[in-house]
Amino acid sequence: MAAPLTLVLLYSAPPSESPIRFELKRVPFRLENDQTPGYNAPETMPGGVAILDYNRDGRPDIFFTNGADIATLKKDSPKYRNRLFRNDGNGNFTDVTEEAGLAGSGYDMGVAVADYDNDGYPDIFVAGVYRNTLYHNNGNGTFTDVTAKAGLDRSMDPQFGPLWSVAAVWVDVNHDGLLDLFVVNYLQWKYGAQPLCSYRGTADYCHPRYYKGLPDQLFLNRGNGRFEDVSQQWGVREKVGKGMGAMIADYDLDGKPDIFVTNDAYYNFLFHNTGAKFQEVAFEAGVALAEDGDFISGMGGDFRDFDNDGLPDIFFVALVNQTFPLFRNTGKGDFREVTTPSGMRALSRKMSGFGAGMYDFDNDGWKDLFVTRGDVESLPQGGEQVDQYNTVFRNPGAAGKWTALTEEAGLAASPPARHRGCAFADLDGDGRIDVVATALSKEAEIWMNRSPATGHWLDIALEGAKSNRDGIGARIKLATKNGVQYNHMTTSVGYASSSDGPVHFGLGADAMAEGIEIQWPSGIVQRLANVAADRVLRVREPMQ
Repeated sequence: MAAPLTLVLLYSAPPSESPIRFELKRVPFRLENDQTPGYNAPETMPGGVAILDYNRDGRPDIFFTNGADIATLKKDSPKYRNRLFRNDGNGNFTDVTEEAGLAGSGYDMGVAVADYDNDGYPDIFVAGVYRNTLYHNNGNGTFTDVTAKAGLDRSMDPQFGPLWSVAAVWVDVNHDGLLDLFVVNYLQWKYGAQPLCSYRGTADYCHPRYYKGLPDQLFLNRGNGRFEDVSQQWGVREKVGKGMGAMIADYDLDGKPDIFVTNDAYYNFLFHNTGAKFQEVAFEAGVALAEDGDFISGMGGDFRDFDNDGLPDIFFVALVNQTFPLFRNTGKGDFREVTTPSGMRALSRKMSGFGAGMYDFDNDGWKDLFVTRGDVESLPQGGEQVDQYNTVFRNPGAAGKWTALTEEAGLAASPPARHRGCAFADLDGDGRIDVVATALSKEAEIWMNRSPATGHWLDIALEGAKSNRDGIGARIKLATKNGVQYNHMTTSVGYASSSDGPVHFGLGADAMAEGIEIQWPSGIVQRLANVAADRVLRVREPMQ
């Protein structure tokens, strides 16, 4: 077994009035994308990361996906291994990849975590180029590759050819208590030793318009360790896109989880769940395109209620000069884009983003936005910065506009880079949400939340009984004397990444939640009263 690795503080932010502040620490993982003179598209896209408590010891662990040799799509060197780091507490992380059996074998992209067989231990799905992998958690610190056994080893489509998957979502679409799998597929691509595209006479990566797209996939969990491809029956296969991210929420509050898919330089998809199939309603709902009406490079995002009105909103990131669109849920089955009036357009116009997560970083009762930034191209096209710092956007609350915090938040402690994935959790148990981020050909970044004078907090760890064990899809309403806020359980956050942890609430000055209402996926409604703050509250679904 490898010796424990202690996270070393590399930079301490100077005294600041910034309400959100991070401290940089490192873990010895480098994202290897095998950038070559051929400028093959997959080289620009890896970097998924997951935070999960794989051994159920109460401390969040970190799993990184990694690339491979771009020509063979094989991990022919130890540098390409995926990595699992066990959180030993006190800032110590131990590399347990080999003993866990998670080194991987292909060119991996994204990761989605959930307990698909309801045995109490989180399992790992890895999305990649021409190969996806399902790892079953054995509950003893090891994982077993069950891809073929589960029926998820079909990487060749008879119509579209080999599939390149970027991300995935665990969600119980039919409310049978079993988590199903939605896989996001990207482009029809094949390896080339020579570059296909150039800009101003210089070779570089091709724009997505030069590639054909792929349909996404939906696999129903049959409860016997196997999954059935129901993409055609559920209306998913007929929509061919260039998917980069997916996120879930019940946006119309009809009790059924819906899925929003960001597409790269194409119309976004909003799959409305009717209970037996999905209807794609992005145009009707007003989220197919951003406010300028142009195709933009939709990357990762989050699907949560940012204004505390009880309705899940949509936020995702894109590239320079495209803005980071923010769609407010009207409660009438559609959305209104508020990117410009919220101030987000002016703040994000010159930024490129890949990952994003909506969490309350200063525990004031309003969810903020953390964005991992960096461009796609290896060379600047028009003066923009390819390598960029990450940024956190502070939620203005009931009035005002978003504030972008970069240097003020300590995020300039690490050099600018082409950042990709991000995952979120309270790594050290202090009640503040921390961030793990990746960057192409760079070491991973761990941003420990050191925000000053944060408010009270409450983390709600769900355990489903009639519903899926993780409680994914459960909607939570929390009331304090100063107001009401909402959140829901999902592990699908950011770009190609996964955050498996309690549902986090910042309570501001309130030291108690006067009321908590949980609407479980099963339809059961559970209510709690007068719950003390500043702790992890574990709630098991009642059997009714």
